Amino acid sequence: MNLKAPISILIIFFLLASCVTNKDLTYFGEKEGDKELIEQSIKLNSKPYRVQIGDLLSISIKSTDAKLVAMFQPVAAENAAGLQSEQSLYYNGFTVSNHGNIEIPILGKLNVLAYTLDEIEGEIKKKLLEEYFNKAEDLFIVVKLAGLRFTVTGEVSSTGIYTLYQDRVNIIEALASAGDITTVGNRKDVLIIRQYPQGQKIHHIDLTSIEAFNSPYYYIQPNDMVYVKPLKQKSLGTGTTLIQSITTVVTVLSLITSVLVLSRNL
Repeated sequence: MNLKAPISILIIFFLLASCVTNKDLTYFGEKEGDKELIEQSIKLNSKPYRVQIGDLLSISIKSTDAKLVAMFQPVAAENAAGLQSEQSLYYNGFTVSNHGNIEIPILGKLNVLAYTLDEIEGEIKKKLLEEYFNKAEDLFIVVKLAGLRFTVTGEVSSTGIYTLYQDRVNIIEALASAGDITTVGNRKDVLIIRQYPQGQKIHHIDLTSIEAFNSPYYYIQPNDMVYVKPLKQKSLGTGTTLIQSITTVVTVLSLITSVLVLSRNL
């Protein structure tokens, strides 16, 4: 009879400590008055991407004078659809150096650090028109990020290295590529490990808060590593839902009861 109180306390403790709550699973928890904040955040994050050190750029120069254009581009193997493969882009793309430069055949070095893709297009076109081409309408230039490559690991459905062929990728899109965070993944403290010239830095973002939209790490950058830490419920091993937790507690209590019965019969 004296065991009832301790056992009841034990049950309550396990149920409270082991369940993953809805707040732990909800992205961008919205509170009263957050609508205006969301709109402001979306406007803030709509700024164009600015090129960083280590970015790989795909530069296409086209003109009615095909022979002249060929001088400024590396030889690239294209598939039947006219698109370069990921391997081809690695060897024939233009990597931004530690000094913020790319080097284009004939044109030479061009500093592009912190430029938008549109600004880089404008700079290349300006140099070509000054020295090689006569008419702006005969010259067509496209500058793109040659795929945004990143790594997702930790408590996600499928860890791995991913490449998305778009100019910008937010943290939710990156996690979706890896099958999303599992039920025992910590959405409140997702780590972004980012490369800098001086080394790596670890940044934190809380995806359960609407403030995540304002985070400078909401949009990932090339070569970022996204790491999702496990919740304490995983280390406890008691289950992630109420039913699982109750089952675990019942199993433990049954074992304790069996031990007590056996000890009394000895």
